[in-house]
Amino acid sequence: MTQQTITLGGGCFWCTEAVFDRVRGITDVESGYTNGHTLNPSYEQICQGDTGHAEVVRLTFDADEISLQEILEIFFHTHDPTTLNRQGNDVGTQYRSGIYFENPEHGDIANDMIRQMSQDKLFGAPITTEVKPLANYSAAEAYHQDYFANNPHAGYCAFVVGPKVEKFRKTFARYLKPD
Repeated sequence: MTQQTITLGGGCFWCTEAVFDRVRGITDVESGYTNGHTLNPSYEQICQGDTGHAEVVRLTFDADEISLQEILEIFFHTHDPTTLNRQGNDVGTQYRSGIYFENPEHGDIANDMIRQMSQDKLFGAPITTEVKPLANYSAAEAYHQDYFANNPHAGYCAFVVGPKVEKFRKTFARYLKPD
């Protein structure tokens, strides 16, 4: 087993986590904050929008089972990579689309994919996803971990996260973990 990590910001980390928890080959998903200037920020600080951090999920994956390209394909098709600092009704720099890497090769792969998707005009608008080295990462508070699994009937989960998970199930059934 070849374990690797990549950190992705696709808006609210509850949505992104709920999708990637279901992807085969993903061995761990941790919600967190990254690439801001505040050390170990709290959720309340993040929500104020002045820490510079993005809400992210840090994925550990088995590269023998799923490639980074496949992970990024899922990522790009389960959020809107064309809206700057926004996903749906969630607005602010903390909701920006981003790929944060520890392995420079992962940054190259992400940039190559973005170039190709932009050339192909895949999304009908310019891709705003930033690709940067991971910096100043910290895990989110415990109550954010596995949020959708623990709160499936909460309003945001029922109306926003649930439909996103269902879209993933239909579009990427081939990547679903076995039940």
